[in-house]
Amino acid sequence: MEFVELLRENSIAEMVLNRPERGNALTGKFLAEIEQAALSLRTEADIRAVIVRGEGRHFSVGADLRTGLSRGDGEPAPLLLHRRQAEQGFRTLRALREIHQPTFCALHGVASGGGACIATACDFRIAHPEARLGYGEVRIGIPLMWRALPLCVDLVGPSRAKQLVMSGALYDAAVLRQWGLIDAVAEDLPAEVRRWAAEYAALPPLPVQMIKASVNAIADGGAPAVMHQDVDQWALASQSDDFSEAVQAFFEKRPGSFKGD
Repeated sequence: MEFVELLRENSIAEMVLNRPERGNALTGKFLAEIEQAALSLRTEADIRAVIVRGEGRHFSVGADLRTGLSRGDGEPAPLLLHRRQAEQGFRTLRALREIHQPTFCALHGVASGGGACIATACDFRIAHPEARLGYGEVRIGIPLMWRALPLCVDLVGPSRAKQLVMSGALYDAAVLRQWGLIDAVAEDLPAEVRRWAAEYAALPPLPVQMIKASVNAIADGGAPAVMHQDVDQWALASQSDDFSEAVQAFFEKRPGSFKGD
């Protein structure tokens, strides 16, 4: 794989997001590789815990806005293909969520947008004190997608979820620890994440993995019946003038001017 590295030591595996020169910005290919890595780990009985971390300055700054979706010849993809390609994010989160072993996300630098979604798809999140996380989609004129909204609501509750997702702001690790999104904050992040993973890896794997699956099923509840349309919400919003204005303002490093069109 080009952007994902899988490391194994004893009973613990590490899934490393490895595009540091771009802040681990996510492309369709990158997401597909994360999905592939997650699916491969599900079948490894000797692996009892999985760490997800990023190389470089940031965990992941989110979607790579410079790539876009095309047919491969530079022309925009038809809407039908555009929609199907957009479903890759959900497939990636589902694969992460369905890893049998407990998963531990090591957060440093920025985890934004899709990076925050990947973090919340893991079972536990351990952060460096200077880490920041947020869902920045609204700031480029689109809603949160990948069926990630229920994951955020489950962790912080409706009011905090609205604050996080509607504002699009980045929040400090200390604040998110109080809200329940982050489980621990540590200066020595690699050692602390490894300690968490080793503790769970030493437990009897059958009940641990059964409990994880049951808790996830309870938490998911009726979410699939509601969130299946988030890709269509995105498809509508991404055709708006506000979306074009938001992306242009992002690259020009200026405030956007939005009209609701």
